Amino acid sequence: MALRAESYRQTVRKVYHSVRLSFLVRDRRTLTALLAGCLVAGGITGALIAFTSPLVALLALAGTLVLLLMLRSPQWGLYAVVGVAILLPFGAVPVNVGFKPSFLDGALGITFFVWFMRLAAGRVRQIRLTPLAPFVLAFMGVAVVAFVAGLEHAPLDKNTLRRFAEVMLGVSLFLVVVDHVRERRQLEGLAVVIILCGFLSALIGVVLYVLPQEVSVRLLSALRVFDYPAGPGVLRFIEDNPNLPQRAISTSVDPNVFGGLLILVTAFTAPQLAAPRPLFPRWLTAIFLVTMGLAMVLTFSRGAMLGLVVGLAPLMVLRYRRLIPYAVVGGLLLLLLPQSQVYLQRFVEGFRGQDLATQMRFGEYKDAWRLIQRYPWFGVGFSGTPDIDLYIGVSSVYLLMAEFMGLIGLGVFLGTMATFFFLTARAVRALQGDERVEPLLLGAVSAILGAMVGGVFDHYFFNITFPHSVALFWLFVGLAVAAAQIGYEEQGTSPQEPDANPLVLIWQGAEARAR
Repeated sequence: MALRAESYRQTVRKVYHSVRLSFLVRDRRTLTALLAGCLVAGGITGALIAFTSPLVALLALAGTLVLLLMLRSPQWGLYAVVGVAILLPFGAVPVNVGFKPSFLDGALGITFFVWFMRLAAGRVRQIRLTPLAPFVLAFMGVAVVAFVAGLEHAPLDKNTLRRFAEVMLGVSLFLVVVDHVRERRQLEGLAVVIILCGFLSALIGVVLYVLPQEVSVRLLSALRVFDYPAGPGVLRFIEDNPNLPQRAISTSVDPNVFGGLLILVTAFTAPQLAAPRPLFPRWLTAIFLVTMGLAMVLTFSRGAMLGLVVGLAPLMVLRYRRLIPYAVVGGLLLLLLPQSQVYLQRFVEGFRGQDLATQMRFGEYKDAWRLIQRYPWFGVGFSGTPDIDLYIGVSSVYLLMAEFMGLIGLGVFLGTMATFFFLTARAVRALQGDERVEPLLLGAVSAILGAMVGGVFDHYFFNITFPHSVALFWLFVGLAVAAAQIGYEEQGTSPQEPDANPLVLIWQGAEARAR
């Protein structure tokens, strides 16, 4: 009996110390408080189940756990931003405080708060910037100038201010990613979350497409609690005509927005299929890519498909030629399968300018050019237009940017992206042969290239209506720059020779003067 009691005490002590180590708790008082907190959380969860529903209780518990994890490190905040932006981009808290805060607002706000507090507390010795940072900050500065100048002819409302702030937070995400993601494990962890969430979004889009329309409407309408649209109108069709084929939307509401998301995640995942040391088994990566590719086809988004093809072409031709046979097989299936003939016909009509959507785009381009001619330098801002015969809105990210911020804003953006491709191209050459970092760098660069091409025909990557797309775009920009920096540091080399890149020389001189 004594031996059994002693054995029991030893078991309890092992469990106790295991719990302490798991939560990094160093004293009994803290552990006691933690256990008490668990009991309180259990009581609150039980009350929610009793007075509301198990679903609300489950969501509340999951949200609390996610919040606690996000407060630990910006890494968890970035995971949350990725998960929300990909899987629930338009979700909002079902509580009205004058407006309904979106999940993206919360994820971005907490991520920036934890990141800033770590800097303020000295947890990070020095913020890490790159030669691209001044260009990004200049772009944000021009956006603020255009926003303030636009208030001269349009009243400020809280919705516009909130959406503009969301866009600025999305652009600023570049700074957080570059500063925080300093180790390979952080880079790979973020990549895994992006690929898994991208696959889940694609899978949801395919499943909702193949299900009976009544079932899909019912499932999508269940998201009304998170401020999503509901009813038969949630399904989308070509030219908004129910007699034409349905378009896949997943949880992105709009098929073109979904197509833009698929550009990013598919191009980012593709190098893993040929990488020497992939993050996932190749057979699983192949399943991911097939699902993403099928979802892309079902969106019937021609601009997104063209962007994806152009984004992947340099990757396949210059680095991973083993991907070419897979691309050829996919292209042949798209050309020969009877189910894809409608898709191909849409492409032909688009190139010829015969379909209604393309003709409407041409009209938007013409109207956008009239606006830019009248207000060429800083645009008309983000609130409204000063002339009754003008309007803001065009299916091209570049023309829309010129409407918002003028040719100066567009020029700063194009200069920023030209610098990005210049710096990452040099990094790709320098890191050739790196089995883990190089595929992630190539994937992020391919994703941005695809998004830039897709942006010629759509507007979601810089539109205050779609802040999640803005955040994802700049997150991938930051991811590519962080991957390049990590690769350089692991090789023990300098990102650039001082005399090889004048941009780096200028930046290094500025840092030296600051010190």
